[in-house]
Amino acid sequence: MLTIIILMSASVTGFSQIDTTKHKADSLPDKFYIIQNVDREGEKLPEIEIKEVTISGKKGIFEGYQQWRYDRMVYNVKKVYPYSLIVRNKLKEVNDSLTRITDEKERKKYLKDIEKQVFRDYEDEIRNMTITQGKILIRLIDRETASTSYDLIREYRGRISASFWQGVARIFGTNLRDTYDPVGDDIFIEFIIREIEAGKI
Repeated sequence: MLTIIILMSASVTGFSQIDTTKHKADSLPDKFYIIQNVDREGEKLPEIEIKEVTISGKKGIFEGYQQWRYDRMVYNVKKVYPYSLIVRNKLKEVNDSLTRITDEKERKKYLKDIEKQVFRDYEDEIRNMTITQGKILIRLIDRETASTSYDLIREYRGRISASFWQGVARIFGTNLRDTYDPVGDDIFIEFIIREIEAGKI
């Protein structure tokens, strides 16, 4: 089923109106701004329309956290976060289908077919992940599915398979039982995900 994914684990803009005045910026001799004379409560005032600028206070949360580490974390989270969403959506699809399949043999065939499909679609991308990215993905799978990777493998592949892959994961310094803690160890990851979802990074 989904075990393949789990395992391979401000510029300024001028607008011209009828009543406008050209002003040359002293510091930018080759550029001109077109200023609008706008009536504000009976008084003509010059205005320039600019694009909206959003300022977020990262310093408070990340004070003392080295910038390069934060930038690297952003890179890694942006790389693996989409796969955790794939797992979540695929898991829902599989569970919905399994409710309609009563024959045990057909259920096993369905799960095997899904596993082959996921393997075919994502094998290369997952295998190219670093160990750090794999660790983040394991935690994000727990975030999105409310189940650890170990529990998912055990449910769909059995306890023996889950134990085997847990042993392999431990060799590489990872743990399929890792859980997601958005207010503790994973606070930086949670912040980055919220920034991604808001379209800020």
